[in-house]
Amino acid sequence: MAAVPSSERSSSQSTRSVQKIGSVAKLPSFHSDQQPILPADNELKRGLKARHLSMISIAGTIGTGLFLASGASIAQAGPLGALIAYTMIGSMVFFMMTSLGEMATLIPTAGSFNTYAARFVDPALGFSLGVNYFLNWAVTVAVEIAAAAMILQFWVPVDVFPGWAWSLIFLVFMVAVNFMSVRAYGEAEYWFSIVKILTVIIFIIVGILVDAGVVGGDKIGFRNWTIEGAPIKDGFGGILGVFLVAGFSFQGTELIGIAAGESENPRKNVPKAIKQVFWRILLFYIISIFIIGLVIPNNDPRLLNSGGVDKSAIAVSPFTLVLEKAFKPASHIMNAVILITVLSAGNSGMYASTRTLMMLARDGKAPAVFGRVNSRGIPMQALAFTTLISALCFCASLLGAGEVYQWLLNISSISGFIAWLGIALSHYRFRRAYVAQGGDVSRLPYKAAMFPFGPIYALLLCTVVVCGQGYSEFTKPNPKAINLVACYIGLPFFIAMYIGYKVVYKTKLVPLMECDFSVSNLEDGDIDEFHELYEPSKNQTDVKDQ
Repeated sequence: MAAVPSSERSSSQSTRSVQKIGSVAKLPSFHSDQQPILPADNELKRGLKARHLSMISIAGTIGTGLFLASGASIAQAGPLGALIAYTMIGSMVFFMMTSLGEMATLIPTAGSFNTYAARFVDPALGFSLGVNYFLNWAVTVAVEIAAAAMILQFWVPVDVFPGWAWSLIFLVFMVAVNFMSVRAYGEAEYWFSIVKILTVIIFIIVGILVDAGVVGGDKIGFRNWTIEGAPIKDGFGGILGVFLVAGFSFQGTELIGIAAGESENPRKNVPKAIKQVFWRILLFYIISIFIIGLVIPNNDPRLLNSGGVDKSAIAVSPFTLVLEKAFKPASHIMNAVILITVLSAGNSGMYASTRTLMMLARDGKAPAVFGRVNSRGIPMQALAFTTLISALCFCASLLGAGEVYQWLLNISSISGFIAWLGIALSHYRFRRAYVAQGGDVSRLPYKAAMFPFGPIYALLLCTVVVCGQGYSEFTKPNPKAINLVACYIGLPFFIAMYIGYKVVYKTKLVPLMECDFSVSNLEDGDIDEFHELYEPSKNQTDVKDQ
């Protein structure tokens, strides 16, 4: 760790002292020259309690990928093939989250991984990650309000109440929740998550009873693992195809990194939430996929239609098919749960987009006006711009520009995997820089699991998923070039953002000794806790800056 210049010391201060300027706590033992100094009344509020933070990560984990697409995954790869795919992607997500947790606990910021990428890898990478993540969630809001309108057609025909009107109502709801306060967002996600958790628990119990023959009168056991196409269908190709679906299903877990900047006690609450990720993945996905594979044969034609959000897909959701054996109105129950799921995703999308745009502005990578917050700690300008982009994307679909809208979706869809790549790479550099500057790993408030294997494993598997986007199209007898371009359009967009920023601002890989570990948005009570974490060790490690 670099020595502290004498100009930053005083006779009454030790090298462990923290110089607090405004609301930014500068840690002299680390390089923090580029850290923006903001007035104390222009900071986010620490409004998220431990229960909010815990449920936010659950809300990101449980979605339509589990309730709907899991059936199509079993039809594509077989019960064991789907289980292997979800287990591998789930383990990758676990390692990725521990990497994010190590960084977010030490440096809690609403910018999360794009801020970490700019500090520990390259400012150009931070910019391109931020733009992609902002666009991803802004478009996701448009997708979810359209999906919510389709779901309500299950009960209310379009000729009775138009779909666009439902979408407008849902958009107003999402804006209102994010307008009030960060605690309002946390409360909404808390109750959304409670409903989803109860649904999964009930499903697991009913599924076990059905498989054992207690409900339905037919003892199934492992019979469906011995039929044609089971237990693994199409070998590695089938598993690779499910990699993509599983990856999309887990997207949103990284939201906890963004929420860390508004957590009441990130040093304690973030690790607690991260540690629970493993059990959620095990319970909500692995066990659910295992039960679906036991109860429903992979050659059931209804599973092939269970990946969407329309009325027919909800009727043949694997959750609906299993629950109907115990509750006849299961399709209505699942329709209500899936409606809550898409509202949760849209609500989270609005939150993630505004915070990402705000931090891009504060890092000087977006117009400064988006970096301001009001007295309640809400970035109103960023919220308004996110709402505008989401509304324009939604209107594009209504006006018939389906092709343009589909390309926007493809640009945003791949950004989740790119974000995970960015997290893994940032954490690898973060740990190397921390050690190079004399940091003691044993003093980190939270340490990622199995470093460096964890981030390297996440990096490699995410690369496989990103490169495999066009797998289903490649395997067709006559693949269409336009479809292949649509599959990968998000990747060249990201690369263009990266290269463009790098060329204009002539950025370079940040040397390890110049990586910035300064912390902003600390409350007075946090400073003593952070003193020890940044104290330089007696012997500075010699690591090459590469």
